[in-house]
Amino acid sequence: ITYDLVAENFGEGYNGPLLVTGTIVTSTDPLGLMDDLKSELEKIPGVAAVPLATPNMTADTGIIQVIPTGAPASEETKALVQAIRDKHDYFQKKYGVDLSVTGFTASGIDVSERLGNALLPFGIVVVGLSLILLTMVFRSIWVPIKAAIGYLFSVVAAFGVVTLVMQEGVGANLIHIDRPGPVLSFMPIIVMGILFGLAMDYEVFLVARMREDYVHSGKARKSIVTGFVGSAKVVTAAAVIMFAVFAAFVPEGDVNMKGISLALAVGIFVDAFIVRMTFVPAVLQLLGDKAWYMPKCLDRVLPHFDVEGEGVQHELELADWPAQKNIVVAAEGLSLKNAEGTRSYFKNLAFTVPVGTTLFVTGSDKIATSALLLTLSGRLDPDAGKLKVADMVLPVRSGAVRSRVALIDVSEHANRNTVAAIEDAASEKPQVIILDNIDFLSSESEQYAVADALNAAREAATKAGKTLTVFVGTTNDMPVETWGNVLSARVDSMVLDLDTVSASSKKVQA
Repeated sequence: ITYDLVAENFGEGYNGPLLVTGTIVTSTDPLGLMDDLKSELEKIPGVAAVPLATPNMTADTGIIQVIPTGAPASEETKALVQAIRDKHDYFQKKYGVDLSVTGFTASGIDVSERLGNALLPFGIVVVGLSLILLTMVFRSIWVPIKAAIGYLFSVVAAFGVVTLVMQEGVGANLIHIDRPGPVLSFMPIIVMGILFGLAMDYEVFLVARMREDYVHSGKARKSIVTGFVGSAKVVTAAAVIMFAVFAAFVPEGDVNMKGISLALAVGIFVDAFIVRMTFVPAVLQLLGDKAWYMPKCLDRVLPHFDVEGEGVQHELELADWPAQKNIVVAAEGLSLKNAEGTRSYFKNLAFTVPVGTTLFVTGSDKIATSALLLTLSGRLDPDAGKLKVADMVLPVRSGAVRSRVALIDVSEHANRNTVAAIEDAASEKPQVIILDNIDFLSSESEQYAVADALNAAREAATKAGKTLTVFVGTTNDMPVETWGNVLSARVDSMVLDLDTVSASSKKVQA
């Protein structure tokens, strides 16, 4: 009521006066200076009046009250604030005064401008993070893109309804808004943040069940139906609760709360019932099996989150495999290609390695040899096949395997550093030690120093009641027989030749 009376009798600008201040301590005529500044400000377009221009009690600061012709939140007042600030250098040069525009209205304009400038980066960060996280969870590139597009659709719908009602006045009387006008400047960021959290909740609730059914059945379109039936009730209940909470604030209460509550109520309704329950199943139905497509190069880079229990299912299937006991490595149909998928490092490998054995991985291709050792150490995921290391299924338990398998690249160490690396690795009590690129140890003294370090590691493991297994990566340029007597004395060893893709076991004589 007060706002209306002031605007009607004095003008809208009296509800949001501007305060202009500056240091005048160097002036010899403070009163005359303030009169000059008042005259200058009155000439600026958009100024209705300058009722106050006076120095303070100590005559070191000047205070000027400027009444704009427009309302506090109008574009006219915003332009006036900018016009006064643009004349800063002019006042500084002519009068020696450093003028600044402040007050509630100017501060509100500044805050709105800052928030407006931050809105696009904020949206990019939010949508970008959602794309990355959903890609890691669902192992798909189409599901995250679809989720992000649906979220943006919900945000646009929420902002559109708020603009239509709060600013254009369409149906404003239904929620008791007498005068349409601008909404709070921080409303968009608040709505985007809250709606993002709820939208991603609904996405995970619904699509995770579809993904789980697809993993277990392999039928993409049938999984949409079963997943929707299993999760739609949860999403509906959650959406109805949140919609009711925010909708309750719309009819009554503070006008600022009405805008936020209306945006969230509309956004939640649109996101849950139009986007997640209509748009999402429709897109997945159109894509079919392609909905769960994931490029291999991206699949290897991103960490795995077993949300749907796919890994648990895989572990249960391999619980009784292999039938042999005391096996540290078991592989069947093991294959790996390069990131581009144009070259196979190895294909359809099948072998088992007993505990305590020394496994020599050899071949003419050093990259393939290193790739297999990285796979056995849990640091590289195979493309196909079954693999267990230290009784852990890979790649499901790659983290646990990495903690039990020490990997040492001899090419990165001189002979002393290699020995030190073996001693450091043995102190962690691993079940397996891998020496890759062992060909770099060319001299006999280096070879025997490494052999002594491995024997010491084996003895330490035996005293602790464990058995140490060693994997060695070499090439055909350095025959296995060269290392047999050195590294495998009194220990059974195996040779896995990647050139012939066969594993043979033989006893290496001491």
